[in-house]
Amino acid sequence: MLIRESFDRRYEVTLGECWRSPEEAKRLAGTGQGISRSLHCDRLAVDLNLFRAGQFLTKTEDYREMGEWWEKQHPDCRWGGRFTTRPDGNHFSVTYQGRS
Repeated sequence: MLIRESFDRRYEVTLGECWRSPEEAKRLAGTGQGISRSLHCDRLAVDLNLFRAGQFLTKTEDYREMGEWWEKQHPDCRWGGRFTTRPDGNHFSVTYQGRS
């Protein structure tokens, strides 16, 4: 659904991290780059890489359009651009057990 909508809005798309091992999640959490109970480990989060005219979009603001669309799909849909401590614009997830 998210990928289809991205294509419909004329983005080019590749997948970043879709799955993360619990060990990798713990390692990243130790460096401040994630949380140890990441939804990537449960396959409920994806890092979506968006491109326009072949240019990789890297700023959180570049993902606002898709992030806001994603949030409207269901109350449990979360966009990483809203993370307060470290916004993660290309992170899209579904809330599970209090985690986003």
